[in-house]
Amino acid sequence: MGLMTGKKGIIFGVSNKRGIAYAIANALHQEGAEIAFTFANDTMESRVRPIAEAMDAKIIEECDVINEDHIKNVFKKFSETYDSLDFVVHAVAFANRDDLTGDFSALSKEGWDLAMGVSAYSLIPICKYAKPLMTNGGGIVALTYIGGEKYVPNYNVMGIAKAALECNVRYLAYELGEQQIRVNAISAGPVKTLAFKGISNSDILLKISEARNPMKRNITLEEVGNAGLYFCSDLSKAVTAETHHVDCGMHSVLTSKEDAKIVGLVAD
Repeated sequence: MGLMTGKKGIIFGVSNKRGIAYAIANALHQEGAEIAFTFANDTMESRVRPIAEAMDAKIIEECDVINEDHIKNVFKKFSETYDSLDFVVHAVAFANRDDLTGDFSALSKEGWDLAMGVSAYSLIPICKYAKPLMTNGGGIVALTYIGGEKYVPNYNVMGIAKAALECNVRYLAYELGEQQIRVNAISAGPVKTLAFKGISNSDILLKISEARNPMKRNITLEEVGNAGLYFCSDLSKAVTAETHHVDCGMHSVLTSKEDAKIVGLVAD
């Protein structure tokens, strides 16, 4: 009997087998969870459906999170299939590629609205429709990144969107807490996903993280997946409103011995 046997939930944002959303889905599935999957459009369906079917999903539904009717429909389908909802994973984010680079002050209103709508605002209606179905409490998890806390090159508008997402997590955690629904965010360090490769000079970020963080290695997708399992399971029953870093401690480091050596502050 697995940790998640009898638990049912929805994951928004699985798109391939080389992503954090898939790692979380896989960890949940291995522990016995029943998972509903969504896809953004017809193109994404061809990628998501085989993954969902391999995990015996009963629900594989289209959902463009900019369209609230799509979100509402996903939860309607879920309520028609299951008697309760135990967990939700929000793993959707998007920005125009041009809005990730260049001068931040050149960001357009359209680019701002798109990134904020998909990456941050969408958590709010997802929680709104999840709330009445989570009658036994449960866990809602969103995916964020250190670029929401600190400057990261070539992240620009997505950093602002992640900051907003993390703030949403705290306010939603307060609203839903009395119903014993936990809302948390996972801030994963650099890891080789298709989405991460979309950031310019992502290989450099991996090398910097490995050199600077206390553990002197990069994280794995499996490690982030296990963090997602924790937040969706009863192991985290008293944990809410957190931004949980899975980054080998990188978020805690201002500088490192390696940096100090470069500027001559310490001897080799």
